[in-house]
Amino acid sequence: MSSIVELTKDSFQEAITPDNTLIVDFWAPWCGPCKGFAPVFEQAAEQHPDVTFAKVNTDVEQELAGALGIRSIPTLMVFRERVLLFSQPGALSAGQLNELLEKIKAVDMEKVHQEIAAAQDGGDK
Repeated sequence: MSSIVELTKDSFQEAITPDNTLIVDFWAPWCGPCKGFAPVFEQAAEQHPDVTFAKVNTDVEQELAGALGIRSIPTLMVFRERVLLFSQPGALSAGQLNELLEKIKAVDMEKVHQEIAAAQDGGDK
């Protein structure tokens, strides 16, 4: 039983909780590559219970997809601690998806937050 959540514009902000890793698959029912990627995404969800897997139907959630600049589907976005770490159109293979998740888990978020803070301060260090 995979635990993939369907996100809407109302639940999206809530899903990006401060301490979790969230991977979002932007898809549409008519999209062939999206259908091909779905089982890969579901399998990864079962293998990575520490990551929140979510889907956004871009036909239904056009406003959310537009706000996030989704131009083609499928598109994957990965957030960790409210930071967008990865965004890329196109379906991934199971191997590529697992590799991506391992890389995301290995990111030093303390360093990322420091870099963001420095950039917001105008980078005057």
